[in-house]
Amino acid sequence: MHIVTGGAGFIGSNLVRTLAEKSADDIVVVDDLSDGHKFVNIADLKVSDYLDVDEFAALLDSDPGYLKNVQSVFHEGACSTTTEWDGRYMMRNNYGYSRNLLHHCLRHNVPFIYASSAAVYGGARAFIEAPEHELPLNVYGYSKLLFDQYVRRIKPESGQQVVGLRYFNVYGPREQHKGSMASVAFHFNNQIVESAEVRLFEGSDGFGDGEQRRDFVFVDDICAINLWFLEHRDVSGIFNAGTGQAQSFNDIADAVIAWHGKGRKTYIPFPDHLKGAYQSFTEADLSRLRGAGCDIEFHDVAAGASAYLDTLSGD
Repeated sequence: MHIVTGGAGFIGSNLVRTLAEKSADDIVVVDDLSDGHKFVNIADLKVSDYLDVDEFAALLDSDPGYLKNVQSVFHEGACSTTTEWDGRYMMRNNYGYSRNLLHHCLRHNVPFIYASSAAVYGGARAFIEAPEHELPLNVYGYSKLLFDQYVRRIKPESGQQVVGLRYFNVYGPREQHKGSMASVAFHFNNQIVESAEVRLFEGSDGFGDGEQRRDFVFVDDICAINLWFLEHRDVSGIFNAGTGQAQSFNDIADAVIAWHGKGRKTYIPFPDHLKGAYQSFTEADLSRLRGAGCDIEFHDVAAGASAYLDTLSGD
């Protein structure tokens, strides 16, 4: 049995799909479907059971042996809203819950592969998995960093597989429920459909109009990284999960316009509420990932956006 927390969410549901494609026939999804629209992410997937997140937490507390025969836990469940400033809520969901689940996995030697985030780097200019580069700009980034730090403290004593993957800017199918937190590829596509116009931010932090740069990574590549670690249980640690190549928001817009064969770009003022809390540049350093032997090849923006929009055209 494989357990995917956040399994009805964006990355989680793609992981469920990928596991099923790899012939996993016993996949348990854990999530919170208070937003019932997310059901569409798993409606076409082979799932053996579904547990509400609170039910799952209670089950772990009442039955300490529940994970005894589990093959893996992919922990994707979290509050991923970077603009959420309720720190108590964020720490309970992203830190406390993760810590409890980790210890249950350690007790039964269950591989624990969890979602960290490039948000831990904040305003840093080097994106290397080391404390001197970890400068989060919001409480979401801090909640992810605190759990990474906890893993670093306890891991040397455990001897079991624990992997943290610092996701950069992930885009791809099954993210439509995320609203404002969906990828720019998703929003740019909607803008082209609605008005044949893509809206990008004007220049900021020394970057020109639309030239802020992020490490945009296709969700299929993120799933491939997760499964690579599952297949290499001797490898543990915290690793960047990005392409290693920053590309501009203009590049994303150009890829969406090219796929549609129409559209134009316009630039809007940079929002006041994002000033000082926005990553204008991210680029994963892949030295540790490659050093561990992970040889996954990544889509660039043109290829990834095209593959993504192909799936949206079939909706």
